[in-house]
Amino acid sequence: MTRPRLNNVIGALESGRHVFASFAAPDPVSAVEFATTDYDALVFETEHKPWDVTALRDSLQYLLSRRLIHASDGLAPSVTPLVRIPANGGEKAQWHAKQVLDLGAYGVVWPHITTVDEARNAVAACRYPSLPGSLRHEPAGLRGDSPGAAARYWGLTNAEYYARSDVWPLDPDGEVLVALMIEDQRGIENLPGILDQVPGIGLILIGEGDLSQELGVPRQYEHPRVLDAKRRVLDVCGERGIAVGHPHVTADNVKQVLDDGYRFLMSAPVRTYPGLDLGRTLTGRTPGREGLQ
Repeated sequence: MTRPRLNNVIGALESGRHVFASFAAPDPVSAVEFATTDYDALVFETEHKPWDVTALRDSLQYLLSRRLIHASDGLAPSVTPLVRIPANGGEKAQWHAKQVLDLGAYGVVWPHITTVDEARNAVAACRYPSLPGSLRHEPAGLRGDSPGAAARYWGLTNAEYYARSDVWPLDPDGEVLVALMIEDQRGIENLPGILDQVPGIGLILIGEGDLSQELGVPRQYEHPRVLDAKRRVLDVCGERGIAVGHPHVTADNVKQVLDDGYRFLMSAPVRTYPGLDLGRTLTGRTPGREGLQ
């Protein structure tokens, strides 16, 4: 009998389903707000937000809904926590990955990956050193040994954690997701070699913000140059069966995103204030601050 997945993102990707996710700062208030949503995953954002390990640790705990876990068939959190670390691929800051995994995160999002060597480092940093004679020893693991907090967060013993904390799909039973962000033309050019030479990459996420900057059309995500670059990523990954993520999914573009073949859809939650809006309308105080933007 197959064990239930602890990482529901991996479970969805390996079964061909789509994943719905969002970004949030590592803040307990945000974590509580996401804990009972229908999102499959939450990426705690530490690349453009402060690197605060204490806040991240607390946010991981507050993201757990004990009631939803109790009502499920296993130990998996209903919303899977991933972390985008601050280091670019070329900076090779393995300690960022080590710390977020030691806290219990189920995956690491690596920004600005451009070369095979950077991709290999990303996978290696998320693995413990392989046992002698292992058939899956490359990239050899570089992660330091301190599993206690992560094992507790996952609801496992240390020995069970070791058995399940390798990267997927390098280890088909692994529960750690390595996601690489491709954010420039060099990364796109090197993407075939990255995917062909580095096993263990579970997801490619297009950084269309930085990509559009490099292409000279900042944040013009529908510009032909940006669309062409994204299509190249989709084609390369599609040929190799690797899921691709889209970071800016909205109600206006979600159908097109799905038609294009994206599997990991990141949609920011929208706050609405119906009582305030109606009250302003009834008292003649429209359009409000949006008119100043």
